[in-house]
Amino acid sequence: MRATTIHGTRDIRLSEVPDPRIEKPTDAIVKVVAGCICGSDLWPYRGENPIVAGNTIGHECIGLVEEVGSDVRDIRVGDFVVVPFDHCDNTCVHCAAGMQSACVNLGFTVSGQAEYARVTQADGSLVKVPSTPDASLVPSLLALADVMPTGWHAAVSAGVRPGGTAVVVGDGAVGLCGVLAAKQLGADRIIAMSRHAPRQQIATAFGATDIVAVRGKEATAAVLELTGGAGADSVLECVGTDDSMKTAFHAARPGSTVGFVGVPHGVVLPVSTMFGRNVGLAGGMAPVRKYLPELLALVLDGAIDPGRVFDLTLPLDEVAAGYEAMDERRAIKVMLQP
Repeated sequence: MRATTIHGTRDIRLSEVPDPRIEKPTDAIVKVVAGCICGSDLWPYRGENPIVAGNTIGHECIGLVEEVGSDVRDIRVGDFVVVPFDHCDNTCVHCAAGMQSACVNLGFTVSGQAEYARVTQADGSLVKVPSTPDASLVPSLLALADVMPTGWHAAVSAGVRPGGTAVVVGDGAVGLCGVLAAKQLGADRIIAMSRHAPRQQIATAFGATDIVAVRGKEATAAVLELTGGAGADSVLECVGTDDSMKTAFHAARPGSTVGFVGVPHGVVLPVSTMFGRNVGLAGGMAPVRKYLPELLALVLDGAIDPGRVFDLTLPLDEVAAGYEAMDERRAIKVMLQP
């Protein structure tokens, strides 16, 4: 099959690789209808994460079930499915506690930017769309594979509540979906941190009431001014750098919680600040399967449209150009069509 492979820093190629196959009886093979590039894919692309040259890359996709293993009962060939990036059996002790991202049979999508993807624990992982969706729904369904549930996890972890104030640190697709999540969860005031006009526009459309277009100490001062000196009731950290984490804690009012979903790179937690101001930290890798049924219903009902984060669509053949566009911040999120 044709699949995106990574070979070194800023070296993305479309290659011919073996088709994925059923390896365990709980597996399924999905024919990818749409995949995409994630902000977290840029870490290895920029040389920040170790890579194995020639490995496939891409963990977000939706598509049609092509084949199922002998133990798969609920998913059938021909089903149109959302593929959560983190696979789970949805029955183990951790899944039962709502932490599917720590499933004892945890797996991951590894060829979402390709023609086919193998899904482990298909019955527990895959969520069926009632019928083959109209093309207009494809972007929002694709957002459910990762960025929308991840933004939602940030909001839930931060304790966003009706009538409260939320700050969202990060204006990538996850941060923008965090704004949308905070709006859905009832926040009265949502402060989005963004210095880029196209992202500010989407944040506002998703429910942001205020935009802070500065960073560091200036950003903290702006949040304090907007909140009457108190700080935010909830802070969503959607980047994963030390600077973004510090900003999140400085923007939080005493007794609040920072919900973090940005993959940490070089983060040193300000433990003294956390202790002195009683600011908590919660979150981590999103248990996508936990949130998928609710989020799918919201998409199908037209209540949310997270697909707006896709501002560039390319054929799979042009995947390298898609990485370049996101790396250079000319695109928020790139959808790929095999």
